[in-house]
Amino acid sequence: MQDSAQDRAEIWCVPHLNSLNLLRAHFVTYAFKRHMHEYFVIGMVEAGVQRFAYQRETYITPPSGIIVINPGEMHTGEAAVAAGFHYRSLYPEVETMREIASDIKGRGQDIPFFSTPVIDDAELFAEIRALHVALETAATALEHESRYLWTLVRLVMRHADTRPRTGPLKSERAATHKIRRYIEDHYAEDIRLDDLAALVNWSPFYLLRVFRNEVGLPPHAYLATVRIREAQRLLKSGMPVAQVAYETGFSSQSHFTTTFKHLISVTPGQFAKQVNFLKDSASPHDLS
Repeated sequence: MQDSAQDRAEIWCVPHLNSLNLLRAHFVTYAFKRHMHEYFVIGMVEAGVQRFAYQRETYITPPSGIIVINPGEMHTGEAAVAAGFHYRSLYPEVETMREIASDIKGRGQDIPFFSTPVIDDAELFAEIRALHVALETAATALEHESRYLWTLVRLVMRHADTRPRTGPLKSERAATHKIRRYIEDHYAEDIRLDDLAALVNWSPFYLLRVFRNEVGLPPHAYLATVRIREAQRLLKSGMPVAQVAYETGFSSQSHFTTTFKHLISVTPGQFAKQVNFLKDSASPHDLS
């Protein structure tokens, strides 16, 4: 895909999201020839400026601009400035987008259509970018699934030509408590969004809405707090950091460290060192 040493591109796949493909690139001289896809293209320009032809018009995408290309539509893509542009994109399948529109409305819906290919929405841009970054890390499958569904829902509700609206929420304390207990009892496992939804016979989107409303956090963030709470207990017991990461369900020690520092403000090693220092300081001294 590179035309010169200045052009860089990486493509990867997330199998548990229906084999979702993603792209991260910096294009300077490379230009996409006119082509089409059978799936949606959701792109974002992180820096620089991009230009593309679409539906007999030429569009310019500035930094923090969102691009949505409907399936079956011819388009191009290239840098509009000499420095090129930094670009991220993901490619949801048509059926995924149809299911999301139907899930929002609570009954069958057509495939959403976006007549405006360049979207200026700073809040949504931040959400799509956060999703894209999470999908290139060792985040949990629950985080991948939750962010993916929530972000696409937001896109459809805010910018599709036909924007389905959600119904009001009612109190679901008992069911939410059941979900929380399941997460607390199975925190070290690979919890999936469909598992939680099946537990209370809800759709995944309704679960995300209710859980956020009742708990104040999405399920994946609640899972992280439970794991880190348990990790603190194990570190206090003297268990090595690498073993704690494994015991609490993290896929890697680096992911464990990143999550721990994000929630506690220090690394697991720093936490363990400080806890052991305080423990030793509190021990009675041998005066014999």
